[in-house]
Amino acid sequence: MLNKKGLIEHLKSSGVLKNSNIIEAFEKIDRADFVLEEHKLESYEDHPIPIGRGQTISQPTTVAFMLELLSVQKGDKVLDIGSGSGWTTALLSELVGSTGEVFGVERVSELVEFGSKNLAKYDFKNSKIIQAGDKLGLSNEVPFDKILVSAGADELPKELLTQLKTGGILVIPIGYSVWKIIKTTDEEIEEEEYKGFTFVPLIK
Repeated sequence: MLNKKGLIEHLKSSGVLKNSNIIEAFEKIDRADFVLEEHKLESYEDHPIPIGRGQTISQPTTVAFMLELLSVQKGDKVLDIGSGSGWTTALLSELVGSTGEVFGVERVSELVEFGSKNLAKYDFKNSKIIQAGDKLGLSNEVPFDKILVSAGADELPKELLTQLKTGGILVIPIGYSVWKIIKTTDEEIEEEEYKGFTFVPLIK
């Protein structure tokens, strides 16, 4: 059974964890702080773990892969859709630093509470998790430098592109692929597809 150091070494050796800032975030933000008590022994295993209401904390390989694609910088303003346990929100908060902001959005009220409680284990002044509204995203806080979506969509949600800055990056699962979307102009995007992933569904 892996410990935290063993998990990080596994992610590095498998080639999904490369960026030194992301490695440091994985070292500082302990996945064990974001799982239910009955699953603590699984905290450092490289697979999804149930967190209730049919939702999971994502597989570490998948989280590392998506964070590498997202290319978060210090000072970025980031939207984290489907924040769940709060783990990705915490990792993003570490990555943006004290000059950035992270907004976690979660549709399941019990998970808003669970994720917020977990996030509070760290002294971040720059992040919070809030209840998702009727519309996808967080239109009252636009624009965002980066948007991370941790639930699977059937197609690219156009409303998220409108919430992204020009030059910004959206990383989102669509079907069985993870897509990196770069908003090059108000009307144009660049797309990269990475196949072979499965997520809980995104419900608008």
